[in-house]
Amino acid sequence: MSTHSKARRDAKKRRAIKARNLARANAPAIEPHAELRNPQGDLLAGIVRQAGVWVLGMDGRIAGSSDSAAEVLAMIKRAAALHEANGQPVRLVYSDELRDTAVIEAAAQGMSLEDFEKKLEAEMSAGAEDADSEPDAAPTQH
Repeated sequence: MSTHSKARRDAKKRRAIKARNLARANAPAIEPHAELRNPQGDLLAGIVRQAGVWVLGMDGRIAGSSDSAAEVLAMIKRAAALHEANGQPVRLVYSDELRDTAVIEAAAQGMSLEDFEKKLEAEMSAGAEDADSEPDAAPTQH
């Protein structure tokens, strides 16, 4: 093996590391805004905002994203309520910014945040009932 090939490999590694670091530096910041934890402190769900989009994560995976803070806040509150209903105590903590943005969005639709959450819950329940009433539908494979 020549000394030139080692030098080229080393230079290639340095360029790759520099490119990776530059990509990380230019990536949009991730702002944490909510977390749902069990009594042992394990993270069950969370909400972050990246590049103006609210992202909901559950069980270590991205569960969904939305431009609506009210929607993701309602979803994580629903997840907390489902855990509590199953006898699993949880602790939900969210930022003032997430709450305030959600309140403003709900008010823009002429509702309180609680009314928005009830409306979303009703829509989700109706969607679940529609899915249950179609037994002939084949599961989708991805």
